[in-house]
Amino acid sequence: MFGIAMEIWVIAGLMVLAILFLMSMLARLYRKAGPNEALIVYGFRGTRVVQGHGTVIFPMVETCKDLSLELMSFDVAPQQDLYTKQGVAVTVEAVAQIKVKSDKESILTAAEQFLTKSDQEREGLIRLVMEGHLRGIIGQLTVEEIVKQPEMVGDRMRATCADDMNKMGLEVISFTIKEVRDKNEYITNMGKPDVARIKRDADVATAEAERDTAIRRAIATREAAVAKALADQERVLAETLSQAKQAESQRDLEVKKAQYLEVTKKQQAQADKAYDIQTNVMQQQVITESVRVQQVEKEGQVKVQDAEINRREKELIATVLKGAEIERQRIETLAAAEKQRLIAEAEGHASAIRAQGEAEAEIIFKKGEAEAKAMNVKAAAFQEYNQAAVLDKLLTGLPEVVKALAAPLANVDKITIVSTGNGDTAGLNKITGDITKMAAQVPALFETLSGMPLGELLGKVRQIGDKAPKPEEK
Repeated sequence: MFGIAMEIWVIAGLMVLAILFLMSMLARLYRKAGPNEALIVYGFRGTRVVQGHGTVIFPMVETCKDLSLELMSFDVAPQQDLYTKQGVAVTVEAVAQIKVKSDKESILTAAEQFLTKSDQEREGLIRLVMEGHLRGIIGQLTVEEIVKQPEMVGDRMRATCADDMNKMGLEVISFTIKEVRDKNEYITNMGKPDVARIKRDADVATAEAERDTAIRRAIATREAAVAKALADQERVLAETLSQAKQAESQRDLEVKKAQYLEVTKKQQAQADKAYDIQTNVMQQQVITESVRVQQVEKEGQVKVQDAEINRREKELIATVLKGAEIERQRIETLAAAEKQRLIAEAEGHASAIRAQGEAEAEIIFKKGEAEAKAMNVKAAAFQEYNQAAVLDKLLTGLPEVVKALAAPLANVDKITIVSTGNGDTAGLNKITGDITKMAAQVPALFETLSGMPLGELLGKVRQIGDKAPKPEEK
C-alpha cells in the first residue's frame, strides 16, 4: 500500500511539473504590444501587425519584431551653407518632430523601410531627406523672409516633405527654425536702414517736439507776462480802492464811535437815574411786603386759633354733653325698669291676696294703689333729676369751655403787633377785642348744644328748684 501511494504522489508531481512547463512555454510564446509600439509578426501565417494586444508566436514557423511608434525629435542642421534667393550664404538650424503613422499600411511601410535599422540609422536617413528639402526651400526665399517669417518656412517644409514622408510611412508633426546666421553680417546689416530710419524719425520727432515745446514755452511765457502785468494793474487798482475804502471805513468808524459814545452816556445817565428811582420803589415795596407778611402771619395765627376753638368745641360736645346724655338715658332706663318691677310685684301680691279671699281684696287693692302712686311720684322725680343733671353738667363745664377757648393763646410764646393806624381795631386792642368776642360766643355755644335759649335753661333750673321737696315735706 505504501508503494502504491508513493507512485501516486510521483505521478501527481510529474503532472504538475508538466503543466508548469507548458504554461512557461506558452508564456514565452505569447507576445504583447504596448500602446507606443507595433508588433510585426511574419511566418507561415503571413505578415501581420499587432497593436494594443497580444498574440501567440509559434516557434520555428513564426517570428516577430518591435517597431517603435514614439515621437522622434532631432536637429536639422546642414553642414554646408545654404544659399538664398539673393545668393547670400546662410546657416539654418531647425528642429523636426516626426513619427510613424498609426494606420496599419503606414506601419507596414515603415517596417519595410526601417525594421532592421537602428534608431541612429533611421534618423540619419530622415535628416538627409529633410536637409535636401530645406535647401530647396531656402533657395526660393530671401533672407528677410527667412528671418522675419520663420513660420512660413516651417509650413513649406511640412507641405514639401509630406509626400516623401508618406512613402516611408512617416508624418511631420512640426518643423521649427531655431537660428539663422550668416558670415557676411548680412542679417546684422539688414536692420541698419530701418535702425537709421527709425533713428532719423526719432531725431526729427525729438526736434519737432523740442520746437513745439519751445513755441509753447514762449507762448506760455508771453501769456504769463501779460497775465502778470494785468494782475499787477489789478493789484494796484485793488490796493488803491482798498486804501480808499479803509479811509472811508475809518472815518465812518470814528463817526459811529462818537455817536455810540454820546448814546451810551445818555443811556448811562438814564440808567443811573432809573436805578435810583427803582431803588426807592423797591424799598417801598419791601416795606409794604413786610407789612403784608406780618398781616398774613397774623391772619394765619387767627385761623389757627379758630381751628383750635372748633376742635375744643367738638371735644366738649363729645365728652361733656355726650356723657350727660348717656347718664340721662341710663337714669330713665333704671326708673322704667323699677316701675315695671314694682307693678309686677304689686300684681303678684294682688293675685296672692285675691286667692286668700274676697275679704282681703279691698285692703290689698288700696295698698297696691298707694304703692303705684308712690312709684309714679318716684319716676317723676327721676325724670326731673335727669334734666337737672344735664343742666348741672352744662353749667359746671362752662369754665372748662372758656379755658379751652383761651388755651391756644396760652401756647403763643411771642406776639408781634403791627399797627396800620385803623383806630380801635388795631394793635393790642384787636387781640383783647377778639378774646372778648370769643368769651361772648360761649352762651351761643351752649344754646347750640342744648337746643334751647339760655334764659329758658335758667328757667328750667328755677322750676326744678321750686318742684324739689322741702325738708319739712320729707
